[in-house]
Amino acid sequence: MVEPAPPNARLLVDRSALVHNWQVFARASGAAACGAAIKADGYGLGAPGVAAALIAAGCRDLFVAHWHEVAALEQALEPWPDQVRVAVLHGVGPAEMAQALASRAVPVLVTAAQVAAWKSTGRPADVMVDTGINRLGLTLVEARSGLLDGLAIDTLHSHLACSEDPGHPLNAWQRAAFADVAAVVPARRHALANSAGIGMGEGFRFDLTRPGIGIYGGGPAPGAEPLRDVAGIAARIIQCRDIAGGDAVGYGATFVAERPTRIAVVALGYADGYPRSLSNRGWAVVDGRRCPLVGRVSMDMSCFDVTDAAPVAEGDWLTIGFDLAETAAAAGRTEYELLTGLGDRYARVYT
Repeated sequence: MVEPAPPNARLLVDRSALVHNWQVFARASGAAACGAAIKADGYGLGAPGVAAALIAAGCRDLFVAHWHEVAALEQALEPWPDQVRVAVLHGVGPAEMAQALASRAVPVLVTAAQVAAWKSTGRPADVMVDTGINRLGLTLVEARSGLLDGLAIDTLHSHLACSEDPGHPLNAWQRAAFADVAAVVPARRHALANSAGIGMGEGFRFDLTRPGIGIYGGGPAPGAEPLRDVAGIAARIIQCRDIAGGDAVGYGATFVAERPTRIAVVALGYADGYPRSLSNRGWAVVDGRRCPLVGRVSMDMSCFDVTDAAPVAEGDWLTIGFDLAETAAAAGRTEYELLTGLGDRYARVYT
């Protein structure tokens, strides 16, 4: 059988930067254990590779959203490392019960029906209590009602709604509400803080923290130590072409050259999760020189002006500008959207 050709776009994952960022949050967590959210395929970077790097660095609590994510991890991490715990944040529904009972992962129960169904198994679980975000979780009344009596709770969770705005009054309200319910609901551990919450002080950290975007280089660091970029993109040049002043590039002719221009056409487009909103806004880098993206990003291709750069040729790899904060701002997206939108057409390369 002929081996398939490799992808023409690469997602470059810097494991040392990933580990550095997690360690920044682990140190900032103080006495609390520091876990890691690796849902959405490790925020687009490949959950098995991300998990392996974090486990090697000492992380022991991993969080995904769905049970199908657990299956991929179990296959990649076989044999399952001792003391590593995977929790499924969306709980467990009837169709997922068989898989949950066969897995070492645990559900974070989010409804009264889930609590009742899981209690009958006699197995421990985590529980989510809603303290003001009004998404998943038991209400405060349900949590105090006796519903949880007889359930062995490993970790009682809640989730902050406004942690990216430290001065928002809901943060303090949620912390106090969670502390009150934690005082009356027996659990081995309590967890409230996400990436931004870790930086809000010891009162938010409880026993376990759950950093997400921060370990991938997004958002503010929890202290003075800066975070590092984890993700990079490279795309193969599939054609170089020279155009005259006055010639247009791409759909809609949104870029018109003002001078003779050399264009590198690369195999990268919005089908790869490279946002169309970066049309005429993105950039590539050749030997330290920025080369602007010109014209519209199309489904499978983008064009860059390499006129003033060191010579490049068809078949070369072009480094695409992907500073997380700057690229998200240019694209009009959040850092979360930018990372988790990266599709499966990349060769994920771990360095």
